[in-house]
Amino acid sequence: MSSQSVKHISECFVQPQHASDESKQPLYLAPTDLPMLSAHYIQKGLLFAKPPEAMNDHKKADFINALLEKLKHSLSLALVHFYPLAGRLATKKEENPPLYLVYIDCNNSPGAKFIYATVDLSISDILSPTDVPLVVQSFFDHDRAVNHDGHTMSLLTAQVTELVDGIFIGLSMNHCLADGTSYWHFFNTWSEIFQAQTQTHASQNNNIIPYISRPPVLKRWFPEGHDPIISLPYTHPDEFIGRFEAPKLRERMFHFSSEALAKLKAKANAEAKTTKISSFQSLSALLWRCITRVRRLPPSQSTSCRLAANNRARLDPPLSGDYFGNSIHPIKSEVVTAGELLEHGLGWAAWKLHEAVVNLDDKSIREFIDAWLQSRMVYQIGQFFDPHSVMMGSSPWFNMYGNEFGMGKALALRSGYANKFSGKVSSYPGGERGSIDLEVCLVPDAMGAIECDHEFMEAASVTHY
Repeated sequence: MSSQSVKHISECFVQPQHASDESKQPLYLAPTDLPMLSAHYIQKGLLFAKPPEAMNDHKKADFINALLEKLKHSLSLALVHFYPLAGRLATKKEENPPLYLVYIDCNNSPGAKFIYATVDLSISDILSPTDVPLVVQSFFDHDRAVNHDGHTMSLLTAQVTELVDGIFIGLSMNHCLADGTSYWHFFNTWSEIFQAQTQTHASQNNNIIPYISRPPVLKRWFPEGHDPIISLPYTHPDEFIGRFEAPKLRERMFHFSSEALAKLKAKANAEAKTTKISSFQSLSALLWRCITRVRRLPPSQSTSCRLAANNRARLDPPLSGDYFGNSIHPIKSEVVTAGELLEHGLGWAAWKLHEAVVNLDDKSIREFIDAWLQSRMVYQIGQFFDPHSVMMGSSPWFNMYGNEFGMGKALALRSGYANKFSGKVSSYPGGERGSIDLEVCLVPDAMGAIECDHEFMEAASVTHY
C-alpha cells in the first residue's frame, strides 16, 4: 500500500457566490488568533462509502462529476456566510511609529481552493491496518504549512479524494481564523447547504443564498478598552515562524464504548469520593496515567496533562456559540511527578483535571489574554510538544458525523499531519451514541507498550468500522 500515491486530477479556486460589503473591509485578528501564526492548519476529514450507482463503470464518471459540481457550488454559497475563508492574510508594516499588523484581506485573493484527487486504494486499505496509514496525510492540502503561509496559500482548501469504493472529503483550514468549534461549524454549514441544494430542483433557485440554521458571528472579540489593531513586536516573519517536525510517530485509533466510559467515570468518582468528575475527565486521566507509565519516566520527572477548552461560554458576558474565530484555552493540570501520578489511582489524576477545568473562568481567561497583550508573542508548536506530558485536543462533542454529502453517514474520521507530536491525543465522537474514538500519537516504543498495557486495553477496543 505504501507504493500507492494520491494523484491530483484537477484544482481550482472557489469564490463566494456574492461579495458582501463587509467582505471588502479588512478583518483584524483578535488576541486569541494572532498567537496561532506559527501553528499548523486544522486538517480533518470524513470517509464515505460510494453509493451503489457510483460503482457501476458506466455511471461512475457521471457520479463523480455531479458530486464535484454540487460540492463546489454549495461551497461557494457557504463562503458567502464565511467570507474570511476565501481571503488571504496580509501584513502592513510601518517604521514610525512601529507597526506590524497581520490581518485578513478578502479583496486580493483567488478564493478557497478545491482539489479533486484519486488514489488506487479501498476503504479497507485505510481502515483495516492497525496504524493509520501515512497515505491519509496526502488527503489534505497544506501539508506542513503554518498559518502564516496563508499570505500566499489559501486559507481554506477542500480536497475530494476518490478511492476505489469511497470518497474522502478533507478540509484544511487556517488556524488563525478558526478553532475546532468554528471549523466544524463551517463543515456543518457546508453540508447543510449541500443537502438543501440537492433538494432544490429548480435551476433558477440554485444561486439564491440559502437560509442556514447557524449564521456565524464574524465580528472579532477584543477585551474592553483594547484597540482591534494589534501590532506584533516583530519586523520580519523569521523572528516568529518555526517549522516544527515531529519525531517518527505511530498513530492509532482506539474506541471507548459508552459502557467503558461509564465504568471509568464510576471508578474515578469512587476513588476521589466525589460525583463531580466527568466521563471525559476520567478518560483523559486514563490516557495521562497510561502514557506516562509506558514512557518509563523517572519517578521524579515532572508531567502534566492539557485539555483544549472552549472559552465561549466561560466568558462573562458569554460569546455566542456561533462565534467564528479562536476562543480556546489549553487547560493545564497541576504539574506532578511521574511517581506521584502512578502511585495514585485514576480518581486522583481525574480530580487534578477536574480542578483545572473548574478553575478556568472569565477572570482567568481575561488575565491570560491581558498578559499576552502586555507581552505579545507567537506560539511555537514545540512549546506544546513536551515529551513527558499529554495533550488532549479536538472534542467528542463536535458534530462530525452529522455532515452528509449525498452518500449517507461517514464511515470514519481521519486527520492530516498537522499539529501532531508524541503524546497528542485527539478525541472524536464514536460510531455509536455516547462513545468516543481517540486518535493517539506516540513514538513507536511507547505505542507498542500501550498496546500491552492492561489498564488501557481493558477500557479500549479497536475501532470497529
